[in-house]
Amino acid sequence: MASYLNANVKMQFEMQHDEWQVKENISQLKQLMSDQNLQLLPDYEQRIQVLKDLGFVDDAGRVQLKGKVACEIHSADELVLTELILENVLAEYEPEEIVALLSAFVFEEKTENTPTLTPRLEKGKETIIAISEKVNDIQIKHQVILSSEDAGDFSSKPRFNLVEVVYEWARGMSFNRITDLTDVMEGTIVRVISRLDETCREVKNAAKLVGDPSLYTKMQTAQEMIKRDVIFAASLYM
Repeated sequence: MASYLNANVKMQFEMQHDEWQVKENISQLKQLMSDQNLQLLPDYEQRIQVLKDLGFVDDAGRVQLKGKVACEIHSADELVLTELILENVLAEYEPEEIVALLSAFVFEEKTENTPTLTPRLEKGKETIIAISEKVNDIQIKHQVILSSEDAGDFSSKPRFNLVEVVYEWARGMSFNRITDLTDVMEGTIVRVISRLDETCREVKNAAKLVGDPSLYTKMQTAQEMIKRDVIFAASLYM
């Protein structure tokens, strides 16, 4: 008799649990169909169209190589940086030049000093600006952004003001000397170069994904060049 009662209680409990689960699923579906979420649908479709135009996904929505590379990028503008990688822009630069140019992806601050760039770095800067404008034009076309100022704009925003600093740091200049090149605060310089280590790692992973051993090696070297002295001392600027 006791075992029958226990079995009956168990069955009643399972039925109640199943009913609760169904109600919970219905509630979640209603939430997904709410006005708020439906309002996000056009934005989602616009962003998908941007990815299609750039070749990150195909017409059926399947992720292409560009899309897979973009998934490796988390610390910077993944659309612009992916274009930079797959257009083979970085291949013509040395590790210290690459990491200097990448500083534009992790820094944005006005300064009084105008950095002195080599002709090669100037060329790299102009290429990044051109690629970012192409990406922004497509986003504007599909109304993902209203203007380039709404995105990670590289032409009007002060993104290249630490290129010289990072370049000289990667070439071995002391921390005291690189701080003389800019009026950016020392703590900011430390944070930017620390973030660049992560960006270099992501580009290195992307190079491995696309099968570019030369870029992979250059990014590994770039990491080694910037990971030194006071900037990577764990106790500083905490």
